[in-house]
Amino acid sequence: MIQIYPEIKGLIFDCDGTLVDSMPIHMAAWERAFSDFGESCPDEFLDPLKGMLEEEIVDLYNRRFNRSINSAKLVREKHRYFRKNIGKIKPITPVVELAESYYKKLPMAVVSGGKQENVHSELEIVNIKHLFTAILTADDRIKPKPAPDIFLEAAKRLNVEPQFCQVFEDGDIGLEAARKAGMAVTDIRLYLG
Repeated sequence: MIQIYPEIKGLIFDCDGTLVDSMPIHMAAWERAFSDFGESCPDEFLDPLKGMLEEEIVDLYNRRFNRSINSAKLVREKHRYFRKNIGKIKPITPVVELAESYYKKLPMAVVSGGKQENVHSELEIVNIKHLFTAILTADDRIKPKPAPDIFLEAAKRLNVEPQFCQVFEDGDIGLEAARKAGMAVTDIRLYLG
């Protein structure tokens, strides 16, 4: 069972892969989008980049594989496929149950590298959007993970000092960002079968 540390006064959750099981759809969307551009993108490349802004992922792909793909166009294609399949997402039960159990007990936020439209839709589909005081996304134009800025902004919006926040993440980049922010971190991958 996922534990909350005794000194914690605010909870911050990643969305994709932490609250909602959307990663298979995201991975299929990446595969389809790269394929539309005549490319293939290995899972080994994408997996460690969970939580990073999508345009930055494409830019990194271009540098790593010596390509010149238009990142905005590829990401638009990815989103088109993802939106067609968004209804297939499911909650990640142990994390959602934890959030539900702390509703109105501790202030909670969502911090995601995803687009606002997608993140809000995902939270609505699994019926948990109402649990969160703040929802920060790539559209908020705050320096993203692995920088600590977006986590620090979430703590500010929760009115909780960073050292009293606990972050729940499934990506190495997000865990790194939360640690840089001085927050307690929980890697939810340790609690999933």
